[in-house]
Amino acid sequence: MPQTRERDTTRTQDRSSTEAERESQLAFLFDLDGTLVDSVYRHIQAWQEALMKKGVVVPAWRVHRRIGLPGAKLVRALLREQGRKMDDDEIKQVQKLHGEVYGQLSADVKPLPGAKEILKELTRLQRRWAIVTSSEPEKAQPSLKMLDIGSQDTVVTRDDVQRAKPEPDPFYAGAERLGVSIRDCVVIGDSVWDLLSAQRARALGVGLLTGGYGREELERAGAYRVYETPEDMLRHLDEFDVDLE
Repeated sequence: MPQTRERDTTRTQDRSSTEAERESQLAFLFDLDGTLVDSVYRHIQAWQEALMKKGVVVPAWRVHRRIGLPGAKLVRALLREQGRKMDDDEIKQVQKLHGEVYGQLSADVKPLPGAKEILKELTRLQRRWAIVTSSEPEKAQPSLKMLDIGSQDTVVTRDDVQRAKPEPDPFYAGAERLGVSIRDCVVIGDSVWDLLSAQRARALGVGLLTGGYGREELERAGAYRVYETPEDMLRHLDEFDVDLE
């Protein structure tokens, strides 16, 4: 009997140790545009104007449905819907025009409520986090700056991966840089593309309503929870078994 009790105690200790280790490894991977900064509708306008300069008129709602995809994929999808085609050089020109127009429109883009605060709180709690965006580095930089993201923080941009969202590669890269398993990551995004990418990576997906997608759409795309804003999620960090003390 004493040996049995000793084995049971050892198993309990091993299990507790494993659970504590896994809990301490929980990490958070945030999308950028529409998730931490209120930039979605400026991007829509910028894509519309860029395409219009190439003679392609696209309704705002169609552009919105593609926000969250990397630039080249977004342009190709919109052209396909319009029955139009462009070669690779023309698509690169549209992407360049988008960057120029967005640069002019982005002066009034601000962090979403609670964006800075949730990153600061996760840092205080010694929780690892990263920003994972489909944007190219130069397009992402203004948004990163307004969030006070520095060189010490982990950021994955379009240039860091061969395949962008909705492929799982960006979130794999984020998890790898943080030194955690993708299965121990929570992916936070505002679009169905973020959540599809998270699902394909086998990470836990969380949706935010800040990008204009509805709750039901985000849940159908695999969201475990849906919150209104980063501030709303911050109030519910305990739902991810995070010790707030």
